[in-house]
Amino acid sequence: MKKLSTRIWLLIVTFIALTVIFMYFLTEFLYLQLYVQDAESSMEEIGTKLQTMYKGGRVDDQLILDIETYNNYSNFNVFAVRNPRELSACVPFDIDYDTLIGVDERQKLLAGEYVSSMGYEPRFERQVISVMFPLVDQNRLEGIIYIYFPLAKISELTNKEVLILFFSAFLFALVAAFLVSKGLRHIMRPLRDLQQAVDKMSAGDYNIHVPVSSMDEIGKLSQAFNEMAAAIHKEDEAQKTFLATVSHELRTPISYVKGYSEAIQSGMIKKEEQDETIGLLVREANRMERLTNELLQLARMTNEQEEEITVYPIPLAETLREVEQLLQPVATRKAITLEVTVDDTLIVMADEEKLKQITINLVENAVNYSSEGSRVVLRAQQQGRFARIIIQDQGIGIPAEDLPHITERFYRVNKARSRSDGGSGLGLSIVDQLVKQLHATMTINSEVGKGTTILVDIPLMEE
Repeated sequence: MKKLSTRIWLLIVTFIALTVIFMYFLTEFLYLQLYVQDAESSMEEIGTKLQTMYKGGRVDDQLILDIETYNNYSNFNVFAVRNPRELSACVPFDIDYDTLIGVDERQKLLAGEYVSSMGYEPRFERQVISVMFPLVDQNRLEGIIYIYFPLAKISELTNKEVLILFFSAFLFALVAAFLVSKGLRHIMRPLRDLQQAVDKMSAGDYNIHVPVSSMDEIGKLSQAFNEMAAAIHKEDEAQKTFLATVSHELRTPISYVKGYSEAIQSGMIKKEEQDETIGLLVREANRMERLTNELLQLARMTNEQEEEITVYPIPLAETLREVEQLLQPVATRKAITLEVTVDDTLIVMADEEKLKQITINLVENAVNYSSEGSRVVLRAQQQGRFARIIIQDQGIGIPAEDLPHITERFYRVNKARSRSDGGSGLGLSIVDQLVKQLHATMTINSEVGKGTTILVDIPLMEE
């Protein structure tokens, strides 16, 4: 496979070759159109003027002598003859009279028109152009003024400058080759940097940056590559964090289940303590099941994010009261008051299961991160063309620097917290995707030590 620089070089060489060929044909055209036609026009002008010296009758010797005198000062060879057959004796090369003056040519001469011809003459080793002007009186061809001129070759036209021309062409080719080579290196450098960056990325190094030296197409491509590399690097770091989090979350309950199961099997735990131990095993198994379900849901949502979600009218009050019934026991265990205030007239356009999952996750988070004896508020009210669901708690709050990242996958505010006060970092990421699927919006306001307020705006059914 040829390199791009080689293709560009071949393209330039092809253009140069085509230019040379074009210049050759252009030179031939200019030679015929300018030089030859200019010579013929000059000969026609001279012949026409010399014709005016003829006054009719027999061509006398004085006219022939005058024309010969003019020949001594002319660039062209000019002479006059009484009989056209005398031409072969006057020119320094052989003339076929019958070919030179045929029936058609004779008729033109009798009509007072001149006859021109051009052909190769071996003696001169070049083309010779000639023009015959008739001397006619009373429809009789009394004589002919003959003008001929050996045409110079193209090489002879530039004979003195040919060495300069070739030297200049050679020098120009060297300079052009140098400039093209430097230009190709300059153009190809960003592409080589991109190729090296791609090779590093394919080897697993995502922390790379390609320098952007211009804003042309290659510069924009480099900038797009840098953005892509940064996004992949960020995703790679998130994946590593996720794997570390999942490993930690799974390793602890698995070691609990394994250790206590072996202890029960070996009889190390007394019978009166086995019920408590089995309860611990069930709790840890439920933790593993919940984490697994969250992972499966995230994977499923990633595959289905392109699909259109079907929404339909839902009485918001009924859904929120179902959430209250489900989470009331959880709140009661922590002595947390769950206050629910809902406008019964609100009808939203949503998917009931997804809306319920959003509300359950948010209220459950509020309960989990609230202290015992505090209060969690679940309220719904109309806000323009939206129904606003408000979840407010009096919990530990979220630091301001963590708020912009709180809905990112695998993100945890306190990475050192224990299993009892922290989740896997997937819950709010799932909620955020569910909110987007319902064409809703979510706003999180929080202050450390004072609590968190989450606003979810869902489109109302239009009248």
